[in-house]
Amino acid sequence: MEEKGKSITFLLFLVMFSTFQGCISAASQLSSIIKTTRSKTSNRIGSTTVFPVTGNVYPLGYYSVSLQIGNPPKTFDLDIDTGGDLTWVQCDAPCKGCTMPRNALYNPKNNLVPCKDPVCYAIHSSGNHQCDSPTAQCDYEVEYADHGSSLGVLVIDHFPLRLTNGSVLGPSLTFGCGYDQSNPGPNQPPPTAGVLGLGVGKASIMSQLYSLGLTRNVLGHCLSGRGGGYLFLGDDIVPSSGIAWTPMSSSSLDTHYSSGPAELFYGGKTTGIKGLQTIFDSGSSYTYFNSDAYKTTLDLIRKDLSGKQLKDARAGTSPTNLLERHETFQNHKRSYLIVTGRGNVCLGILNGTEVGLGNLNIIGDISLQDKMVIYDNEKQQIGWVSSNCDRVPNVDSASDKGFSRRSDAKRVYDTSLRLIASASAVIIHGLMLL
Repeated sequence: MEEKGKSITFLLFLVMFSTFQGCISAASQLSSIIKTTRSKTSNRIGSTTVFPVTGNVYPLGYYSVSLQIGNPPKTFDLDIDTGGDLTWVQCDAPCKGCTMPRNALYNPKNNLVPCKDPVCYAIHSSGNHQCDSPTAQCDYEVEYADHGSSLGVLVIDHFPLRLTNGSVLGPSLTFGCGYDQSNPGPNQPPPTAGVLGLGVGKASIMSQLYSLGLTRNVLGHCLSGRGGGYLFLGDDIVPSSGIAWTPMSSSSLDTHYSSGPAELFYGGKTTGIKGLQTIFDSGSSYTYFNSDAYKTTLDLIRKDLSGKQLKDARAGTSPTNLLERHETFQNHKRSYLIVTGRGNVCLGILNGTEVGLGNLNIIGDISLQDKMVIYDNEKQQIGWVSSNCDRVPNVDSASDKGFSRRSDAKRVYDTSLRLIASASAVIIHGLMLL
């Protein structure tokens, strides 16, 4: 909102040392895919798979990709989740809390993963995993931060993939066949068949592809604020320069994509909130601050907007627990604001402590829009650069070729995200109300 030429600026700093370095299409015949032998793996390493993305933060509340699984292949729409490891789809079995698309069910065909499989051990991180017999099936149960969950068994099947280097293959990958899903939240689950787990664990699809020698252990996404975007597994389309990199955390959060302690700034001034543990999670529609950071942010916003018609949104509304204002914000920014169908403008930052996140801070989709975000597991770093996410990269071209980046990507900042890198600090989120 603009008033008397004054702008209100909200900045979240990651205070740390940094360096500033500067579709998929289905295979028509799975039989030809499987003929691609492992002996050619060395020629594939470093290649990339690109998936067009559909969805948005609001009103849908999710971003998803379409994957083909099985022989003959069947298409499944899956939520993109960098906050979790396990990929799962709705099983064609008697179920509780079944996912919405009843025509997108997976039918196991004597392909259950045994209890002794390494991926089975990987999803049972408690360390007390025991098998009744070596051939027993591997059961799983995964619970998410919003208290949703999936219960099922692990299976293994072919995933038809086309790589940017021209290779076509169908690796056998392990995933979950879920028969009991829970969605305790106030909103209906998305109309997708399951979740694409892209976390750092050995059970993730990314880790499995890397362990097979099929691609680099690098993934990324570019989520458009206008809806859609793309996801990539591999490093072929990562620009060679212009990316702000920061190390992944080596703390207890290393099971997630965490960038380590951050400091909260507002209007260019420190708020005194330091040591924020931050996690990048594409499975979360909104950004979550812990209670102290959230309340401090709201107090400062209320102070700057004193005298304006501003109030807390009613509980149960969507988005819930956000600021609601009954007049139009001028030049609203998609990276932190949501405009409802009634014309109300809501702040897409929520109180994470209230929903059971404790002291964690989640950087969700609303703050990840209109930029390429890269998770480099080999070099243990996270990078980002402003990008045109509306255009899927040309998968027939390597490296920067075929990759369309916004003309102002090399500027120090743009109107929705400030990306400032120096020898001492990186500003990863600059949210500006004009």
